[in-house]
Amino acid sequence: MSRNVNTSQKFAEGRLATVLVEPIVSEKATAVAEKHNQVLFKVLRDATKPEIKAAVELMFKVEVESVQTINQRGKEKRFGKSIGRRDHIKKAYVSLKKGQELNFSGEAA
Repeated sequence: MSRNVNTSQKFAEGRLATVLVEPIVSEKATAVAEKHNQVLFKVLRDATKPEIKAAVELMFKVEVESVQTINQRGKEKRFGKSIGRRDHIKKAYVSLKKGQELNFSGEAA
């Protein structure tokens, strides 16, 4: 199987547009970005690694080396006497290839 196949052709563009929910901007995300050339995204809970890779490549016009995902359980929180739960989320650590940089204005450097 050839590795140079355009991955965004395998998935519907409408689906890829919804896979990435939002970028995660925090101290940890900034440290990871500087150290490992990775970007963090909150993604749909049913998104697959190939879908996430294709979505990032389509939206930001960069080359993605790999994707690692984490399923984070929502914390239980108390509101007075009642107990609630935050939503479960899925995070994606997207590794960019050497020389690639992602800025959230949508253009590659």
